[in-house]
Amino acid sequence: MTSHATHLWRLLKWGRTLARYGALRGIERDPLTPIAVRRLARLARLGARVPRQPRYADAFQAIGPAAIKLGQTLATRPDLVGEAAASDLLRLQDALPPVPFAQIRLQIEQSFGRPLDALYSQFDEVPVGAASIAQVHRATTIEGRDVAVKVLRPGVIDQFSRDIQTYEWAAAHLEQLGGEVARLRPRLIIANFKRWTARELDLRREAASSSELAEAMQAEPGYTIPQIDWDRTSGRVLTMEWIDGIKIADRAAIVAAGHDTKAIAARLVNAFLRQAIAEGFFHADMHQGNLFVKANGDIVAIDFGIMGRIDRRARTWLAEILYGLITGNYRRVAEIHFEAQYVPAHHDVAEFATALRAVGEPMRGKPARELSVGGMLDGLFAITRDFDMQTQPHLLLLQKTMVMVEGVATALDPDINMWETSGPYVKEWLRSELGPEAKAADALIENWRTLQRLPDLVRRIEERYPARGAAPPPPPLPTVRLIGVGAGWKYATVALLATVAGAAGAVLLMTVA
Repeated sequence: MTSHATHLWRLLKWGRTLARYGALRGIERDPLTPIAVRRLARLARLGARVPRQPRYADAFQAIGPAAIKLGQTLATRPDLVGEAAASDLLRLQDALPPVPFAQIRLQIEQSFGRPLDALYSQFDEVPVGAASIAQVHRATTIEGRDVAVKVLRPGVIDQFSRDIQTYEWAAAHLEQLGGEVARLRPRLIIANFKRWTARELDLRREAASSSELAEAMQAEPGYTIPQIDWDRTSGRVLTMEWIDGIKIADRAAIVAAGHDTKAIAARLVNAFLRQAIAEGFFHADMHQGNLFVKANGDIVAIDFGIMGRIDRRARTWLAEILYGLITGNYRRVAEIHFEAQYVPAHHDVAEFATALRAVGEPMRGKPARELSVGGMLDGLFAITRDFDMQTQPHLLLLQKTMVMVEGVATALDPDINMWETSGPYVKEWLRSELGPEAKAADALIENWRTLQRLPDLVRRIEERYPARGAAPPPPPLPTVRLIGVGAGWKYATVALLATVAGAAGAVLLMTVA
């Protein structure tokens, strides 16, 4: 087990790095920050030359891979780190210097127990991308297929394990301070972060997620996912179909290729809505570096290490919340928050509806380029404190992805209206899921499943209440008031009763004899 001194030393080093980039300035100035934390922040910057404009993303990148991933998570929490920090942290795109090819070759050969030449006829030593967890190389299989090979950085699993232990230690101590920090539930945030990174550190899980999402999105035209080469995939190596396309960030090249950027932006939004609302399984890392446009105009997504899941009940709530904000039905949005127990019951529904109106109304009637899902989320975060709303960790990935998708779509089409684009899809899904036909179908399915369970229920009842045997039923026994004895007397009482019972048994045997 890691010692307290080790955790403190790591935190001091990281704090010093954050201070050098000015990333602790907001913590120092926030009146809600516990006094002890503010003092540590001041101590960390002692003697450092702090820039006027904090560079949060640069600070996390300087600390290391685990910090980059944590920074990407915190980018979804403007209520926790502030709007300026959250906006800057969105710059984190995992760009890191590549690992020497000799280490990559060794990693591949150890994973499969075979030389590299037995797996690939050609392998580019220079990676096409290097991220915090892995890097990607272009290669050709011995069968002649062009593929992308993703390889974990050597030692990254151990490094993440060490850093996350310290995150957990720090979060537990922060939560003990109570108050506003406890409401934000830092331990749960780190627990979710740990689970997400565990998935990313096992490339077989990423391959399985890619395959599952490909099946779910077969009915969505214009959105494709590379095929997995399972024979060349392991926990540390992932091989998939190579994609030739234009990075979705390169709008000029997309326009030059003759594609309709407005149509691509709308398709991206609807593809995300289908994943999040209809399927409940969505690609949660949809930044510009993970999206391409093929020659035929299809959007291609890559990098499925971070995936989100939402159960059907929560998806219905989320769809109703989104549609209620789109249509201005703030009362219904408020009711859903109470039904989902996001807001404690002691608050007033009407008051919460008024607070939601304060978030939604300023956006209504404005030009499309001024409407923002990210702005709406920021507004919702701002009222959580007034209504004692705790952090909902299962929604963090969704919030992060919504902001990402909006940013990518807006870069393609600055005039896109996220409300108008998403409204018809959400309305149709709600009609199909909550309409009378859907309710009737759900009732039929549930009743049929209940009928199927009846035989097993009858068998279990018979096992619990078997038929009477040959012996007559016992007579009713009188209630006997017992003597209350302490723990020390219980043993003496049992011993005395055992002695009496033994003596009585002996007398009975002598009588019979």
